Amino acid sequence: MARQYWKPSNMLYPLPAVLISCADEEGHANVMTVAWTGTVCSDPVMVSVSIRKERYSHEIISKTGEFVINLTTEEMAFVTDYMGVKSGRNIDKFGFDESEFDGKLKLTKSPSQFVKAPGIAESPVNLECKVTQVLELGSHDMFIAEVLSTDIDEKYLDENGRFDLSKAKLLAYSHGEYYGLGEYLGKFGYSVKKK
Repeated sequence: MARQYWKPSNMLYPLPAVLISCADEEGHANVMTVAWTGTVCSDPVMVSVSIRKERYSHEIISKTGEFVINLTTEEMAFVTDYMGVKSGRNIDKFGFDESEFDGKLKLTKSPSQFVKAPGIAESPVNLECKVTQVLELGSHDMFIAEVLSTDIDEKYLDENGRFDLSKAKLLAYSHGEYYGLGEYLGKFGYSVKKK
């Protein structure tokens, strides 16, 4: 087997393509796209998100210490990409006219229970987060946060009240490209389950 050896890179793909929503001290909300986010701990429930220092959301989150991670769907691919290439310093990311871009930029604020930052109503899952630590790592700072609430859109629940991943059709990011998640292959432990 032939292998090539490249310079170090962040090729840990695919990753969830998420929208981070936040709000400044005056209540002005912003949204940005992030792929560098992940689970840190299960008890307490904690996540991380890495954001470049020059990003507008970095400034807001540094001051307020809170944000919401909003999962995205295949249907949200266009708006997810757009929110990553335009700055909230220049536009109101919740203020688009529905007729603009054939309605593909519509984002609706969803009230949060424990943080001032709004969630996104079009998202199947919103994680309300409170920053507990910031690690300065170079090009990005990593915000480590406790999840205070997991807000689920009921239309993605199955008949048993469980979140149905196949209904959500979550969006993934891989090396500069967006993908839908593939077909179901099995659940945790299926490789050792007795037949």
